[in-house]
Amino acid sequence: MALSRFEYVKQFEQEEKLLPNSWIVVRIDGKGFHRFCNVHSFSKPNDLDALQLMNLAGMTVLQEFNEIAIGYGQSDEYSFVFRREASVYQRRRDKLVSYVASLFTSAYMFHWTRVFDGRSIAMRYPPSFDARAVLYPTDENLRDYLSWRQADVHVNNLYNTTFWNLVASGLSNSDAEKRLQGTLASDKNEILFSQFGINYNNEPIIYRKGTILLPKSVLSSEGKKQRLIVPIFEDLISDAFWAKHPEILDKKAKTDELYDLGENEAQPVVRYQLEVQERRKAGMSKSETGNSLLATDHS
Repeated sequence: MALSRFEYVKQFEQEEKLLPNSWIVVRIDGKGFHRFCNVHSFSKPNDLDALQLMNLAGMTVLQEFNEIAIGYGQSDEYSFVFRREASVYQRRRDKLVSYVASLFTSAYMFHWTRVFDGRSIAMRYPPSFDARAVLYPTDENLRDYLSWRQADVHVNNLYNTTFWNLVASGLSNSDAEKRLQGTLASDKNEILFSQFGINYNNEPIIYRKGTILLPKSVLSSEGKKQRLIVPIFEDLISDAFWAKHPEILDKKAKTDELYDLGENEAQPVVRYQLEVQERRKAGMSKSETGNSLLATDHS
């Protein structure tokens, strides 16, 4: 491109590069999602479809960046952990944060119909997500960050589960808030069990623990090894989790051991990836058939 006398304005652009040899966490947060959930009639305290939509958007981000070690989602937020050695966009903060936010938002809208068609919920207005990048210098710092986010899930979900059951029982929102003011976790558990017959520990684990997304090698139904983004519902605060998934902190720790999908094969994130693969195979087969016919005609 030819230089022009106006090109001097590029001097005003400032680039901030993220410190090398440190974990990069890009966290997505829904903007004004309280209103968004109300307008779109999301179920309370949890809407499983809405959470699965977040997971599909998170999956899209992991598929785009092979330098993400782990994704973690809950409610209207998602955290993406880029490896210490990640060089994506030369670690330019603005490029990374803006692209992750825009990709997540567009994927959220792209998968909306797939998730909500069955409930005939049309998108009334577009969602928006903000994003920030935070650096963590040590593995311990990173683990503590993810533990903080998962602990946040438990605290918020226990409160919300109790609150909305009180509201459903006839209390106003303000009366339910007063009823829960100053209560401990044990108090909320007692309210749920004594008044509503709910054992909180039996609530779906996706509500209590959030969703972990990891790239894993799995065995296909055809017996072939393939790479998928897998949703995992486990306690990541415990040492056992990190011993079970050592490749998160050290990519060299990857082994040929195949991850057993088990019940998670029915998860929308897995089903979607398998459907895409099937469509690609079908497309390739048609292409091969077409090429074969062309070759026959030519002869």
